[in-house]
Amino acid sequence: MGLLRVRFTAEDLARVRCAPRPSPVPELHAALLMLGAPHEGLLFGRWRARTARALPAGAGPLADLVPGGSAPAFLDVLGGTRQEGFAEIRAAAPELVRSELARVYAGHGPAPAWVRSLHAGGAEGWRTLGDAQRAAYGAVLAPVWGRVQDLHRAEFARHAVALAEGGLGAALTALAPGSRFDGAVWTWPAGSGEVRLGGRGLVLLPTFHWRGGPLVQDRPGRPVVLAYPAGPGLPPAPEAPDGPGEPLAGVLGPTRAAVLRALPAPRTTTELARAVGVSAATVSAHTAALRAAGLLTTTRTGRSVHHARTTVADLLLR
Repeated sequence: MGLLRVRFTAEDLARVRCAPRPSPVPELHAALLMLGAPHEGLLFGRWRARTARALPAGAGPLADLVPGGSAPAFLDVLGGTRQEGFAEIRAAAPELVRSELARVYAGHGPAPAWVRSLHAGGAEGWRTLGDAQRAAYGAVLAPVWGRVQDLHRAEFARHAVALAEGGLGAALTALAPGSRFDGAVWTWPAGSGEVRLGGRGLVLLPTFHWRGGPLVQDRPGRPVVLAYPAGPGLPPAPEAPDGPGEPLAGVLGPTRAAVLRALPAPRTTTELARAVGVSAATVSAHTAALRAAGLLTTTRTGRSVHHARTTVADLLLR
């Protein structure tokens, strides 16, 4: 496995930021990459099978854009909403679209008719791409988008605390175990190549569907975006409604099951009590039992106590 080196200038050190909210288009592309990845069978196998079954035929054209496993760079956008992200893709410069399609199809045979239309700037090509993206989003991300937002808020808070307590170097290395930051170069133990920021700055984007190395968006004249694997290491799943018929409630009891389901992101005892509808003393008793069973962790910061689910709890909830 190679190394990825991100080179900073003094200007870049003041232009590192964490994306304040998840970005649907990069998250969708990360999920589609994970769908075709051969690894992570243990934790992602069931998700991959379920998602592949749910993916409609209308999303199929997206596979035509990665004939060799490398996607065209004009798909590298952010956008705070799905509509904004798709609009940014549609606004790509025609010469960029043509050059990138030529690059990904080099040595991979003739392109399908709709890709040739896209290369020519034809309305049919763009319509096919837009329809495929909407179909994929509806099947893959829409059912779990609330969960992705919760996970992003928790990751944003974690990064903010690491930055405040340890500075930029500690915050960056905390994102990837084994990475190093020497003040000018951030070296990742996964990935390959070299990225020179050159004063453009860096946007850190947690992604919750990808478990491989960092995914880099490096477009001229734009801040570099580095999407990195975050979250519990499991594919996001829709939160199932609580109720007396819930299987987990039959094992743990309805209140403890409700406590776990109320923790898509860490919460204080008071916040948990409000969410579940019981007293703080009752929550404390239940969190103690769940902590002893390895289903949640509790950390204290000053006078505040925060509870968070463990990976084992996430597995049970699925």
